[in-house]
Amino acid sequence: MAAVGLRTYVLRASVSSLGRRHISVSYPVCQKNQQAVVDSQEAKNDILYGPDHMQMRDSLRKIIDKDINPYVDEWEEQRSFPAHKVFKILGDNGFLGVTKPVEYGGLGLDYSYSAAVAEELGNINCGALPMAIGVQTDMATPALAKFGSDKLKQEFLAPTISGDKVACLGVSEVGSGSDVASIKTRASRKDDDLIINGGKMWTTNGAQADWMCCLVNTSEGKPHVNKSLVCLPMDAPGVTVAKTIKKIGMWSSDTAQIFFEDVRIPRSYLIGEEGQGFTYQMIQFQEERLYAAVGALVPLERIIAETIKYTRERKIFGKSVLDNQVVHFTLAELETEVELLRSAVYRAIALYIKGNDVTKLASMCKLKAGRLMRETADKCLQYWGGMGFTEEVMISRNYRDMRLISIGGGADEVMLSIICKFMNTLPKPGK
Repeated sequence: MAAVGLRTYVLRASVSSLGRRHISVSYPVCQKNQQAVVDSQEAKNDILYGPDHMQMRDSLRKIIDKDINPYVDEWEEQRSFPAHKVFKILGDNGFLGVTKPVEYGGLGLDYSYSAAVAEELGNINCGALPMAIGVQTDMATPALAKFGSDKLKQEFLAPTISGDKVACLGVSEVGSGSDVASIKTRASRKDDDLIINGGKMWTTNGAQADWMCCLVNTSEGKPHVNKSLVCLPMDAPGVTVAKTIKKIGMWSSDTAQIFFEDVRIPRSYLIGEEGQGFTYQMIQFQEERLYAAVGALVPLERIIAETIKYTRERKIFGKSVLDNQVVHFTLAELETEVELLRSAVYRAIALYIKGNDVTKLASMCKLKAGRLMRETADKCLQYWGGMGFTEEVMISRNYRDMRLISIGGGADEVMLSIICKFMNTLPKPGK
């Protein structure tokens, strides 16, 4: 794997007698305190992560500290970050294709390594960049990696893994958000091409993307069997980025509304089988929802830790805010909930690695992550008082950024509906 101007990695993949894949990573940087970091984190996360995961996280943390966090405040002010530049750094160091096939530039590791990356990205000082990176790694590319042709993978997956191309996911539309089956964008066949008309909404990375993993209707059949996923080049004639949407949070991530007018692409740009797009997207959602849940863990920990620090120093009525029982008891309850979420997420990931369908568990984890983030950010912000209502502290950014977890990638109510479906408690049609 190449390394341009950063670190040189030497990756050796091996399979033990138990069939587990391991990697070792070496790079010419200061490793003075690395083992202490690895040992301390491993002790906390030994249910899912081993030394190799910790070494990968430590390497990613160095990139975050050097190439991302020093610029986050600037990017937040600009309402955009340089996706091609940031993704190229991550791609050169192997972080955009952790689970993807080696033949296309990936590392070929199991999903626990992708989870480790997603969790470490929580140390970025905003929610926008981890979300944008997640689109590249866990939302726009899983179906292509699993079902796409070799030609498609060479053209779209390989440069996405390397960071040379930025990807976006086109599912939601103006009238079709969580109700994926109701999308209207259509791809009509003409000879060996597809002609696409319609539009997509709330498209993360949409203003900077080179290609879109786009869900379209390709027939008049039933809504669950008439859809296909296609790779759609964003520079194709007829593609228009109508506007960049202003949001209450996730400021440094561009979110676009996109229109398609007679966009012609080769029919060979279909991912997998025609008519299987809805199924592929549902499979793809498993990784998206696991990513959202595991990615919430570090921000939750940081919110609580920063609140403890602030309330210990802040004095009111002759004692610290933290000395009030309601404050330290509340923080203890929140910390307990975070650990319970961690256990659920790690269990879901462990089952997913073994090849299980974790749709129900992934939905539960995302539901819990979104609700716990809302509760934690709200309760902790309260203890910051007036300072928490300013843009000068991280808690306010967390408060507005992390609200999206309960909306994006399927709203809480959709997660509940999925869970109810598995419980066989949904009302029958017509009732």
